[in-house]
Amino acid sequence: MEQPQTGHPRRWAILGVLVISLLVVVLDNTVLNVAMRTIADPQHGLGADQGQLEWAINSYTLVFAGLLFTAGILADRFGRRLSLIAGLVVFGVASLLSAYAQTPGQLIGARALMGLGAAAVMPATLSIIANVFEPHERGRAIGVWAGAVGIAAAAGPIVGGLLLENFWWGSVFLINVPIVVIGIVLLVVLVPESRDPKPGRIDIAGVLLSVLGLSLLTYGVITGGEDGFGDVRAWASLAGAVVVLTAFIVYERRIAFPSLDVRLFSNRQFSASTGMVGLVFFAAMGAMFFSAFYLQLVRGYGPLASGALFVPFAVGQIVFAPRSAAMVKRFGPKAVSVVGLLLVAAGLFGWVFITETTPIAVVGALFFVMGVGMANVMPPATESIMAALPREKAGVGSAVSNTVRQVGGALGVAVLGAILSSVYRDDVTSVTQNLPGAAREVAEESISGAYTAAAQAGPAGQTLIAGANDAFMTALHWASVGATGFALLGALVALLWLPGKRPAQAPAPTSAEGLAEEQGVELVEA
Repeated sequence: MEQPQTGHPRRWAILGVLVISLLVVVLDNTVLNVAMRTIADPQHGLGADQGQLEWAINSYTLVFAGLLFTAGILADRFGRRLSLIAGLVVFGVASLLSAYAQTPGQLIGARALMGLGAAAVMPATLSIIANVFEPHERGRAIGVWAGAVGIAAAAGPIVGGLLLENFWWGSVFLINVPIVVIGIVLLVVLVPESRDPKPGRIDIAGVLLSVLGLSLLTYGVITGGEDGFGDVRAWASLAGAVVVLTAFIVYERRIAFPSLDVRLFSNRQFSASTGMVGLVFFAAMGAMFFSAFYLQLVRGYGPLASGALFVPFAVGQIVFAPRSAAMVKRFGPKAVSVVGLLLVAAGLFGWVFITETTPIAVVGALFFVMGVGMANVMPPATESIMAALPREKAGVGSAVSNTVRQVGGALGVAVLGAILSSVYRDDVTSVTQNLPGAAREVAEESISGAYTAAAQAGPAGQTLIAGANDAFMTALHWASVGATGFALLGALVALLWLPGKRPAQAPAPTSAEGLAEEQGVELVEA
């Protein structure tokens, strides 16, 4: 019997608007992977060193992750459409500031502001979908939403490459502005406002502690990679991060409306699933960071060609993610997740054997294997998270998963970037010792710096490039081993703690909202 169509009459048009709103957030992150080489160039970009490039990625990610819960509560309290519009306005302004940044520091600050805008956009889109679609259509709507994310992830490197081939580096941020304007206009015209009549309280102290703790942790890791972990700034930052994050956990356990409900982690299945998500994004995002330098510097590919080589990673997810649910139903979350993580680990470990002359098809194949693995990690992990919680906690569980994913990716870039930087610096000194002081310092900062110094070194430049490439490849191999280790750790977590078969049903609801939903009673929103 066909279900009655009782959702909002414009719900599918509204979904299209929400996809546009989300598109700009996803597109920008994948575009940045192919823009890093250009931003590092002192003549055509900002002359950013490796640490600054890591912060350009992580300033966005940390702010996004740190404010995700609070932004969701604010959207519920003041209006989800208002939150979406405000988030897009902030994102658009920050994109303009990023495009016209004059220094790496300005770019890092503008990217942090973009993270603030993205945090307002992401939870509001899902809340509006839940508000305008009835339960029997909601799964299909979220499937379209998730599919659009995958398409944007695949298109991002190509769009970025085309822009960088034809315009200056700031165009990869400027492209956001017309999308933002279109999204805002359509939101005003098509999307109804909605609010939660009983929104949660805003945990300001928790938000500040989490962002400060994660920032100290990331700063300590990046600084340690650049200057050694004996540097007072590195170990003092890491020690401060431990203190602040411990205080955050203790505080969150004691308040009624925490920004991150750490009590959820007492559920072993929930902890295992979110931990698995964090570990796989740690490994994958860190690998994306170092592979971008390999493609554009060691192999000499332009932005468009290197962007095209990232596409197999997204294609693997787009093709295999829709089939993952059937695999989970047949074999259970544990088996599918372990196989997926082992595929990710295999794709990462393959980089240990990559050289300066490896056929580029092999690189594309490794990306594809990683993408197929990711496609078989995220659906069972998400299902296990939802199955581990009472129904009314599904939104909280999803938000925790998103936060862990973002934090895992940020730490992956920081930690694997630190390995890359440390090993490169130790190995490259054999070819930089005869350079003038300033040139030596630039060449030892990163492989991008070595290429810059080589351009000014005359006939000795080729020797410097050859030595820098050798040092970078050694560093890349060690970073690949590190990434593989974290993917294997995720597989071990899945093997030990995920359920062997799909649970028959989620835990029973415990709140009035959950019981009402179970009994088919709709709680009316204001």
